[in-house]
Amino acid sequence: MKRVIIGVCLILAVAASWLLWQYFQAPSLPTDIASGNGRIEAVQMDVATKIAGRVETVSAQEGDLVQPGQTVAMIDTAQLRAQLLRADAEIASAESQVAAAEASIAQAKAKLVLAQQELTRASELLKRGHTSKESYDTNVSTVAVAKANLKAAEATLVSRQRNVDAARADAQGIQTQIDDATLVAPSIGRVLYRLAEPGEVLGSGGKVLTLINLADVYMETFLPSSQAYRVSIGAEARVKLDILDVAIPAKVSFVSPESQFTPKEVETASEREKLMFRVKVRVPEALVQAYIDRVKTGVRGVAYIRLAPLPGEQPSEWPEFLQKLPTMVNSATSNN
Repeated sequence: MKRVIIGVCLILAVAASWLLWQYFQAPSLPTDIASGNGRIEAVQMDVATKIAGRVETVSAQEGDLVQPGQTVAMIDTAQLRAQLLRADAEIASAESQVAAAEASIAQAKAKLVLAQQELTRASELLKRGHTSKESYDTNVSTVAVAKANLKAAEATLVSRQRNVDAARADAQGIQTQIDDATLVAPSIGRVLYRLAEPGEVLGSGGKVLTLINLADVYMETFLPSSQAYRVSIGAEARVKLDILDVAIPAKVSFVSPESQFTPKEVETASEREKLMFRVKVRVPEALVQAYIDRVKTGVRGVAYIRLAPLPGEQPSEWPEFLQKLPTMVNSATSNN
C-alpha cells in the first residue's frame, strides 16, 4: 500500500513539474496583443442542382481541387432540348403571324388612302351637283370603315408581337434551365463529399458535391470583454499552428457584437469577467493560394491579435516567435 502511495505521489510530482515547465516556457505577450486557441476552418458549400433531373456526369472526385467556374457535374437535358426546339418553332410561327399582320396593315392603309381619295372626288362632285348625297354618304362610310380596319390591323400586329415576346420568353426560360444543368464550382475549393453518382435522379435542390471554400480560410477564437472591446475589424493578427514553427499573417474579419458563455443577467464582477466574444481572423487568399496543396481544415493552433493601444500606449513589436514568416508567405504578401 505504501508503494502505491509513493508511486501516485511521484506521478503527481512529475505532472506538476511538467505543468510548471509548460507555464514558464509559454512566451509572454505585450499588453496590446491578445491570444486565443482555435483551429483552421473554412466555409462548406454545397453544389446542388436547380432543376430536377437525372445526373449525367460527375467530373470531380473527393479530394480534388476545383477552380471557380469549373464544371463539376452535368444534369441530363435531352427533354429540355426537345422543349427548346418546340419553343423555337413557336417563335417562328409567331413571327410569321407578325409578318401577316404587317401585310394586313399595309393593305388597310392602301384601302384607306383610296377611300379618302374617292371621298374627296365625291365632295367636289357634290358641290357641282354632279353626284347624289347618297353616293357621298357612301364614300364617307367607306372611309370610316377603312380607318376602323386599319386600327384593327394595328391592334392585331401588337397582339402578334406580344405573342412573339411570350414565345421568346418561354425559349429563354428553357435555355436557362439547360444552362443550370451545368453545375460549376462557385469558388476555389476542395471536394469534401461526393453525394451523387451518374444515373441518379435528383429533385430540385439535390446536392451533388460538398466543397471546402478555400477562398475563405480563417481561425475562430474567443476573447474576454476586457480585450474584445479593443479589437477592430481589419486589425493585424498572427496564426501559429501546432504543426508549424512559423507564424501566418492574418486580419480580423469579424468581432461578435454579442457575448457568449455567460448568463443572460450578469450581477457580479466575477460573472462579468466570464463574458467571451467570438473573433474571427481570416488568412489572406493570396497566402492560401501559396499553400493551396497543404491547406487542411481542423488544424489547431493559437490566434494572436493586436489590440488597439490604450491612451498613451505605444504599439509594441510582435514577439520574436511570431516574426518568423515562411518565404512563400513573404512573397505572397509582398505581391498582394
